[in-house]
Amino acid sequence: MALERLKLKGVEKAFGDVPVLKGIDLSVKEGEMVCLIGSSGSGKSTLLRCINLLEPIDNGQIFFNDVDISEPGLDPQPVRQKIGMVFQSFNLFPHMSALQNVMLAPRRVFKEPKEQLLENVTALFEKFGLADRMHHYPDQLSGGQQQRVAIVRALAMNPLIMLFDEVTSALDPELIEEVLDVLRQLRLQGMTMILATHEIGFAREAADTVCMLDDGKIIEKASPDKLFTDPTEARTRQFLSSVLK
Repeated sequence: MALERLKLKGVEKAFGDVPVLKGIDLSVKEGEMVCLIGSSGSGKSTLLRCINLLEPIDNGQIFFNDVDISEPGLDPQPVRQKIGMVFQSFNLFPHMSALQNVMLAPRRVFKEPKEQLLENVTALFEKFGLADRMHHYPDQLSGGQQQRVAIVRALAMNPLIMLFDEVTSALDPELIEEVLDVLRQLRLQGMTMILATHEIGFAREAADTVCMLDDGKIIEKASPDKLFTDPTEARTRQFLSSVLK
């Protein structure tokens, strides 16, 4: 029986008087890939930001390895080391090389000898086809390469869960596949992942579970085979018919 890595119970979040998450229940097992789909504004990005403790929740609970990480006053830093997040924008420091960008956080946090850390980080660059780009600066890299560096940067912290927020949406179509290939590799390695994505074909191919969000709620949750071929909710059918045209 796979370990339950993450569990959300009745999570609510509002910005001012605008409710964005309206009672989210979700459990994610170790090694599972969960894809969140739905139109813009349905709450996908906010949900990921709440899991990563970038946004405090208003009600409900978030359990990570059976520990309630949504308690007010909890130090978010140890949690963020174990729940990595990659965003739409690459957020690389322009004055640092790819290697320096990736080394920055683990050097501060782990206090490992630089040689050991460099060995581990170099192995990540090699694994994801970036060995010849380690000493390039962000403006010398394509969008796809920058996004892969951002993923390597998150992986360098040895996370137990990875969150991806529309990581291909800022990329040219021909660069999307190289980033999706990284996600496929991570899935094969057993990384627990939650993705907010508009890449419906990828969700259908790679996800273990797909959640359809609408108006701040998960209105349908099923395997890709079930959700994409025989959705139960009219709103899911409407959404899929519009994105699959």
